[in-house]
Amino acid sequence: MAKKGSVVYKCSNCGYTQPKWLGKCPECGEWNSLEECIVDPNAASPLLKSDGSAVKAKPVPMSKIIVQDEGRISTGSAEFDRVLGGGATKRSAVLIGGEPGIGKSTLLIQTAASVLKSAEKGRILYVSGEESASQIKGRAVRLGLDVGAVEILCTLRLEDILDALDSLNPVMVIIDSIQTVYSVQAGLVPGTVNQLKYCANELIAWVKERDSVLFMTAHVTKDGIIAGPKSLEHMVDTVISFERSSDEYRFLRAMKNRFGSIDELGIFEMDSDGLKEVSDPSSLFLTRRQGETPAGVACVPVFEGSRVFVVEIQALTVPAKSSINRVYSDKVDSARVSRVAAVLEKRAGIQFSDQDIYINVAGGVRLTESAIDAALAAALYSARTDVPLGEKTAVVGELSLAGEIRPVTKLRQRVKTARELGFSKVIAPSAEDSALAVDSIKSLVKALFSK
Repeated sequence: MAKKGSVVYKCSNCGYTQPKWLGKCPECGEWNSLEECIVDPNAASPLLKSDGSAVKAKPVPMSKIIVQDEGRISTGSAEFDRVLGGGATKRSAVLIGGEPGIGKSTLLIQTAASVLKSAEKGRILYVSGEESASQIKGRAVRLGLDVGAVEILCTLRLEDILDALDSLNPVMVIIDSIQTVYSVQAGLVPGTVNQLKYCANELIAWVKERDSVLFMTAHVTKDGIIAGPKSLEHMVDTVISFERSSDEYRFLRAMKNRFGSIDELGIFEMDSDGLKEVSDPSSLFLTRRQGETPAGVACVPVFEGSRVFVVEIQALTVPAKSSINRVYSDKVDSARVSRVAAVLEKRAGIQFSDQDIYINVAGGVRLTESAIDAALAAALYSARTDVPLGEKTAVVGELSLAGEIRPVTKLRQRVKTARELGFSKVIAPSAEDSALAVDSIKSLVKALFSK
């Protein structure tokens, strides 16, 4: 943000502002429409003309607005770029949330090192409110990163950050983390609701006026939700969740993205050299076994963005320990598990009302699409009867309350991926690429478990 008394130039046609004068407005394309304005944050309208009169915003017809490509900056990681929608969009703000120690700082320092190596010209500012400069440099050295040109600023004061931004004008800004930043304008205690909203708004407003990208890390609650006001997520352009399935693997998923899809999944492996992209994620979620497949296990090809993974669903049923049966499932919605179990009980005649149900997904990925219903039903039936599915069998399909196996999107790609991974028998709602077609839960059970 510009300081009090500083000069900016605002388009009289569309209201676009920027720190330098241009003959043509980059937003609406009007010539000689940029007027010199003085910033006065204490005034009712913060922008004043040279004669002291306030500048008022005016509506502009949509037909006069020219859509321009803001351009993207590659992070140097194909997985990170995939989640961002093809790279970090200039003049955008990205919020990354994850539990402590998951690797948010590692991901961003690696991104900074990669951007320095790319053709993108400009400086990078790394602002840390939690670690010292020596700790950040030590991590970079340990990971073998060349970050000598990265500017490090260890401070909590927003005013110091804005001064550094105005003097450096970096192409990438990293705030680690936004909860530690405070401004005297909003109090002296960091982390409050007012502090988060005020500081984030000032930083986002600065980056919106320049060809720069803002990355902010955020703390999460014990439920995995980004801490602080929900309005913080509405203010930024992209919200990314950093999750872990084990000590090695990390999942990067966009919860909100104004410049791309939110269905993409980035997969990394954490080792002594930092975060590395998983080269073959298609078989990451399959368990390597030497013997027969145990009961309660079913495989399903699922779509995550533009890629297909074959995922293993594991089910276990045991007699209920009380008069009320319970469902224990964190990677598949427990309501979905209860619904599939109810359909099996009604349409296939197998009882689950006296059983506690446990559901797990190999690899720790969270499954949300309806195409997993048939595989979930197969795993539950197998666990309840203690009869395993056949070797190299994959199941895909949506299950209705009437017991019908309904079609799913992009079935051809799902069947093709399962075939490429060695699954000789694929059961699906239609005979796509020689898949075995089933139309109901009864025919599914017959195809899987009939001798």
